[in-house]
Amino acid sequence: MSTTTKTWQAEVYELLRKHEVEIFGYVPDAGHKYLINTSIADPEVHAVSLTTEEEGIGLCTGAHLGGKRAVLLMQSSGVGNTINLLSLVKLGHFPFLTLVTMRGNFGEGNPWQFPMGQATQAVLEAMGVICLPAWTEEDVIPVVEAALTMSFKSGNAVAVLLTQRLLGAKEF
Repeated sequence: MSTTTKTWQAEVYELLRKHEVEIFGYVPDAGHKYLINTSIADPEVHAVSLTTEEEGIGLCTGAHLGGKRAVLLMQSSGVGNTINLLSLVKLGHFPFLTLVTMRGNFGEGNPWQFPMGQATQAVLEAMGVICLPAWTEEDVIPVVEAALTMSFKSGNAVAVLLTQRLLGAKEF
């Protein structure tokens, strides 16, 4: 008898779908590979490849205005691209959910990832986004569940920070 254990990434996808997330905006990123590929393959959702992370803000707010739920998948190095448009989320009081794969911390070898990786949480918080870090596999599902509730039920802007300790450092 074969037993298979679901990965935390598979559990996150199922959780997002359980909470009726139908639109997945993403900029290609190895840390989000599972979520991106699964959303592309799922005929019940719309996977939208973005040319820049800031487009994801418009995608998510537009989804809300159209009665849908969306998530923005991005890397910490792309957070800086979203700052001006996060004012739309803040002033429009839109629910907003993003999953951010972190760089520039635990075990990072690429010096170019440090500036934005170190500033990500402070920058997001300065724009009114609640940040919830997930440090271990055991953290992921409760953190994403909390973020879904805080965003879609309470109307907040929330970022789940998938830390480099969780994801592992990339080779450089």
